[in-house]
Amino acid sequence: MQLQPVDTVSSISAADFKTKYYAAMKPLVIKDLSKQWPAYQKWTWDYFINIVGEKEVGVYNNIKSDAYTPINTADAYMKFGDYLEKVKSGPLDLRIFLFNIFQHAPQIVSDFTWPEELMKGFVKRYPMLFVGGQGSITHMHFDIDMSHILHTQFMGRKRVLLFPFDEQYKLYRKPWEVLSLANYANYAEKFDYENFPAVRLARGYEVILEHGDTLFMPAGYWHHMEYIDGGFAMSLRALQSSLGGKVNGLWKLFGMRNIDTLMKKTAPQWWYNRKRKKLYSFAEKELKLSEKNDKIN
Repeated sequence: MQLQPVDTVSSISAADFKTKYYAAMKPLVIKDLSKQWPAYQKWTWDYFINIVGEKEVGVYNNIKSDAYTPINTADAYMKFGDYLEKVKSGPLDLRIFLFNIFQHAPQIVSDFTWPEELMKGFVKRYPMLFVGGQGSITHMHFDIDMSHILHTQFMGRKRVLLFPFDEQYKLYRKPWEVLSLANYANYAEKFDYENFPAVRLARGYEVILEHGDTLFMPAGYWHHMEYIDGGFAMSLRALQSSLGGKVNGLWKLFGMRNIDTLMKKTAPQWWYNRKRKKLYSFAEKELKLSEKNDKIN
């Protein structure tokens, strides 16, 4: 992996953001965007336990999906409050994915402000909470709806690995899915380059998010997240401004996903083997192209 740090600013003008990051499809960390929100001080473990602790939520472990796993299928269910108590108590390899806490506690929408000076098209019905115990992992993927994301960390630290969408074949994307076949868990200490050599060619970014940091992830960006501490974050999603971007997101959400789910139910092993063969073929082409360019240079 060829990594560089994500640009980080305390604040940024709307004009500079739109030109240098939004239009350029380049990630950015804004340190002070959330510090003006009541949520910056107000949102704590106990606060959430008190207001929505009785709601049942799906939790996800660190095991990567296999040939039979549909996209976004929870590994277990428990009360939100019980889960947060476990997170508070120490290491826990369980996380919550896409929890719309605002449906259950609509009053907390007033705890933050939609930063519409930076971008338009926010999907205001679906601000989402992401929670993870210390040591939990969000495996390498891109968001299926192809939206732009403002991801604000409210508790704990989280290591994030980012790649532009076009790096998909170097990352061993599974066809018809949003996931990589490769396992990037603890990538900073070890990675299986022997079985996934094209990953060496992938150009991306790395950053550690802390309390109050807001990460702009352009549409389609691959991301892998590791919870250094137990923590939670909120994602605000904004549709792409172009019609093509919106249609692409709809196709992946309702077309690609449903076809993949159907095939996993009807011919899981055949479908998995077919996709595996294809992704290795794509990666091999990337390796050969790189070798050719090295010879020319």
